Amino acid sequence: MSQQHPPVPPAEVAAEQRHRPVLVIDYGAQYAQLIARRVREADAYSEVVPSTASVAEILAKDPAAVILSGGPSSVYADGAPQVDPALFDAGVPVLGICYGFQAMASALGGTVAQTGLREYGGTALRARPEGSTLLDGQPAEQDVWMSHGDSVSAAPEGFTVTARSAGADVAAFEDDERRLYGVQWHPEVAHSTHGQRVLENFLRRGAGLAGDWTAGSIIEEQVELVRAQVGTGRVICGLSGGVDSAVAAALVQKAVGDQLTCVFVDHGLLRAGEAEQVERDFVAATGVNLVVWDATEAFLTALAGVTEPEAKRKAIGREFIRAFEAASRQVVERARAADGDDGEVRFLVQGTLYPDVVESGGGQGAATIKSHHNVGGLPDDLQFELVEPLRALFKDEVRAVGAELGLPAEIVGRQPFPGPGLGIRIIGEVTRERLDVLRAADLIAREELSAAGLDGEIWQCPVVLLAEVRSVGVQGDGRTYGHPVVLRPVSSEDAMTADWTRLPYDVLARISTRITNEVAEVNRVVLDVTSKPPGTIEWE
Repeated sequence: MSQQHPPVPPAEVAAEQRHRPVLVIDYGAQYAQLIARRVREADAYSEVVPSTASVAEILAKDPAAVILSGGPSSVYADGAPQVDPALFDAGVPVLGICYGFQAMASALGGTVAQTGLREYGGTALRARPEGSTLLDGQPAEQDVWMSHGDSVSAAPEGFTVTARSAGADVAAFEDDERRLYGVQWHPEVAHSTHGQRVLENFLRRGAGLAGDWTAGSIIEEQVELVRAQVGTGRVICGLSGGVDSAVAAALVQKAVGDQLTCVFVDHGLLRAGEAEQVERDFVAATGVNLVVWDATEAFLTALAGVTEPEAKRKAIGREFIRAFEAASRQVVERARAADGDDGEVRFLVQGTLYPDVVESGGGQGAATIKSHHNVGGLPDDLQFELVEPLRALFKDEVRAVGAELGLPAEIVGRQPFPGPGLGIRIIGEVTRERLDVLRAADLIAREELSAAGLDGEIWQCPVVLLAEVRSVGVQGDGRTYGHPVVLRPVSSEDAMTADWTRLPYDVLARISTRITNEVAEVNRVVLDVTSKPPGTIEWE
């Protein structure tokens, strides 16, 4: 069958497709989230949905395109997830990847078999880019990342085979007339040298998407949604000092202006200088109404004697709600005095991100790894209606939106920091003295990483105080019995997975020397070299 590229839709048609989702159907792949991220890097909005979703449920989301992910199953095994052939008759462009490619082939009458020619890891691919939608602009010989034991041995009727490898006679196929495409390899991983081009070709040439999902368009869309949700109501937002709450507040401020009041609960668990940054820099950048509530003593009292990690998180969450409610009453009283009405605040802004939802068990089959400060810590009798303008975004997308909104680089570029703050970076009881020790060590680590120009190379570097552990040391002419601190530098795109960052030895040496010289209570600095999984980014 000759390959005919579908025409790119005219501007008015493309405009109607803006922000319709590209759905990634998850067949148990370790890379489903990564596929969604790669789609967004191509300036198209994406969502991950489970393989149990019916065709009716998929179509109800009005997808601009569908991508079938990889997975660990064999299509012919009992209980293996299958693709309903009705999906391919719905007129929606579909791309199958790895298992999704095989499931598509099987559903459409092709042949999938265990050929004995398994391919794992880097693989040489022989492509036919001439006239191909997916492979256009790519070399005929390229390296891709394979992970399959089964292979498509015969393409379905109407498809043209456009690539082969040593272990797969059918490594890619296309049917432009029905806008159906598939590849055996993983284009979403960096090891596939032209993988992003494959995805972009599918989205642009195969699905006809305009690629206009950008920071600016996200802001426009969310401003409209917030205005529609809030109307003339009053809104409150709890600023934590972090990127997420700052960007969420700035977005809502742009939408409803003085209807928003931000509350900064200073729980005494922030790092050095961060409370001042919220009160000075954020207000200067946005002009937002800000109420500062100093609750340090109340938090320290609530944490006295508490050592178990989840108990700490819950204690901090409970105390935050109490402090926030007290501050909210002050907001209402001010509104009554100023406007003479009941001063009711109906809406609460939260900086919830997509990884927050997943880690808190918000997706089908997702285990609750920890109760999250944004998703899992709210009381059952919450009287506010939630406004969550960032709920579908990854962290790097939030930063891009913040920069577009004009927030200072010091806020937008700030490393991720947990809502419970330093309270979960002290292993053991949280006390004022231990917080002072950890704050001093953390500040040194941040200063040295910044001085070395490494801020952009690491996702974050938690510093953990092992408060219940002491080690023998020698400082000056005497023996010491001090605390160790742990450096946890990690690299990640979205915190769903992470690897420890290979910092230069001279930087590590400077951090260690300064901490043991300048923080009297610490006599040992150690490095955490655990990836996620199996470890989490935070220790508690």
